[in-house]
Amino acid sequence: MPRYFFNTRIGEELVSDTDGELLRNPDRAWEVARDMIKELLRTEGGNAALMTAVIEVTDEEGEIVLEFPFSEAIFNMTAQSMTRH
Repeated sequence: MPRYFFNTRIGEELVSDTDGELLRNPDRAWEVARDMIKELLRTEGGNAALMTAVIEVTDEEGEIVLEFPFSEAIFNMTAQSMTRH
């Protein structure tokens, strides 16, 4: 299984994930990134800088596999929490 690294970029600052996770494919990496963002927003939601943050998922060679903006996760959370009657 490939290893993916979940690095967080806030402005010019990059917080590197040095351990990574073994995951079956990029789709699973997307799900993990989404869940990480949701958890960070729950615990650090008052930090306005998070609105511009991005998780950059890289492979073992350091190539960016996907970028997941925190703002996109917020939009998805809002859409999921709406109820239909």
